[in-house]
Amino acid sequence: MVPLSALLLPVLLSAVLVFVASSILHMVTPWHKSDYPKVPNEDRAMDAIRGLGIPPGDYMMPRPSSREEMKSPAFAEKFKRGPVMVFTVMPSGSMAMGKPLTLWFIYALVVGIFAAYVAGSALPPGAPFRSVMRFAGTTAFVGYALALWQLSIWYHRSWTITIKATVDGLIYALLTGAALGWLWPRLTV
Repeated sequence: MVPLSALLLPVLLSAVLVFVASSILHMVTPWHKSDYPKVPNEDRAMDAIRGLGIPPGDYMMPRPSSREEMKSPAFAEKFKRGPVMVFTVMPSGSMAMGKPLTLWFIYALVVGIFAAYVAGSALPPGAPFRSVMRFAGTTAFVGYALALWQLSIWYHRSWTITIKATVDGLIYALLTGAALGWLWPRLTV
């Protein structure tokens, strides 16, 4: 067993590597360029929605107010007529990325901590790189990728976006596993 305190440097390195890799994937490569297409008649749609004054938050439309309403012919017709949406309204104003990037880095640290905890609980000091990579990488993959599938299953998020994010998660997991494997504590004589 390796204490988590002995793995803080590789956790930090893994978070930095993931942060850099995600920045490259999202800002340099065309990999995510087509994830969210433009809404037809965007200006008209924005003007119509803006006039409703919907506060920031997550919404579903149409949404029944009860189980009974969901079974009603009127609700079925509303659902059939559409549009049917699950959407997020974000605050208007600045497109500042400081807070989301900070939260993303913290998230990468948290995933790295869990990966280090699992690997450290299962493996001794001096464990081979491959074993550390397997435990830490698998744990990190679960943290970065698997929960995203729920969005496609339940909320009809594009499977293409989910698969791309899963590939991203695999890359992040490999970087996390490699950082932990590279800096894994060695046996002391």
